Amino acid sequence: MDSRWFLVLSLSFLLVFSRPSQASVRIHGWLREKKTGGSVLRLKSDVSSVVFDPTRVTQLSWSPRAFLYKGFLSDEECDHLISLVSQKTIFQYDEIVARIEARIAAWTFLPEENGESIQILHYEHGQKYEPHFDYFHDKANQALGGHRVATVLMYLSNVERGGETIFPNSEEKISQEKDESWSECAKRGYAVKTRKGDALLFFSLHIDATTDSNSLHGSCPVIEGEKWSATKWIHVRSFDKRVRPSEKGECADENDNCVMWAEAGECEKNPGYMVGSDEAHGFCRKSCKACTS
Repeated sequence: MDSRWFLVLSLSFLLVFSRPSQASVRIHGWLREKKTGGSVLRLKSDVSSVVFDPTRVTQLSWSPRAFLYKGFLSDEECDHLISLVSQKTIFQYDEIVARIEARIAAWTFLPEENGESIQILHYEHGQKYEPHFDYFHDKANQALGGHRVATVLMYLSNVERGGETIFPNSEEKISQEKDESWSECAKRGYAVKTRKGDALLFFSLHIDATTDSNSLHGSCPVIEGEKWSATKWIHVRSFDKRVRPSEKGECADENDNCVMWAEAGECEKNPGYMVGSDEAHGFCRKSCKACTS
């Protein structure tokens, strides 16, 4: 994806959210679409009917570009994602996950194949994530899908105190008022509280496809309770190509990372995702030697 195409996507995204009452979009890959009551869009995809409500989205910042979707996930979806976690945060791709992936694509205007697999993080007391960038500084990582253009951070649990997402370089950090319910860490930048079901979308690139240093972000230490979150990183071009060989009767992998995961022992550690079961096929059956070519 060159900078001109990225600019078109960005402007389309801004148009929808600046005029939610007239939202009408067409996303490559959707079978058909129709508008239902108010601003809610109900799009038909290959997996299910995807409901996307732009009226739940709040603009948090333009530098970096950040948006909060309240109630992006249901309580049941949050609990389901947590239940799928393994030791290496790789979980089985099922219908519920597919529905969430489709909803993310509708919100971000970026195709599903540009995204990495959802990653689950669990923070206990005192644990944090130091401020960092989601875009890359080296050519090796950029070669696979290009920069991470956008991040969708989904909160799977409430946190009694602490655990906020913080943007230390945000231009909005001075204007954001904070009372005693915020941690000291959160007061050092623009911060977002962890609320179960909410999702935070922020862009690591400007609309001209250059990197945005104001997208620096981190997770404040958990002071009371525990924090569960799910992260979806999305690249500027295709990253994860699923060929669905099981539907063609082939013995093959469905993820470019299968060989690496198998070498790391994931076939034994995470058989549900890698090998599969009677209820669902695995995604790395060839690398795990669970089928014959």
